[in-house]
Amino acid sequence: MSNKHRNVLEALFREPPPAGIQWREVESLLHHLGALVEPGHGARFRVVLNRHEFLLHHPHHGNEFNRQAVKQLREFLADAGVTPARYDAERAHETGS
Repeated sequence: MSNKHRNVLEALFREPPPAGIQWREVESLLHHLGALVEPGHGARFRVVLNRHEFLLHHPHHGNEFNRQAVKQLREFLADAGVTPARYDAERAHETGS
């Protein structure tokens, strides 16, 4: 995982949830994690990751997620088994560290 992806993942799980995370950064992270991201109606995108499905809303004003959207995305990622700690543990196991 690149430092950029890692920073976005950590930001999504930070408390309190930050505002200002960019759409393109989230989309890039989701693709890196292996998620299927399909456009839906309007500003909705269907995201499937590890057999979990989520309707992600593209921010309407600008390209930044608000705190509520960050919380919802964080919950989806955690349900799909993606958290900074789990990601680190899996990578350490893969590399034998």
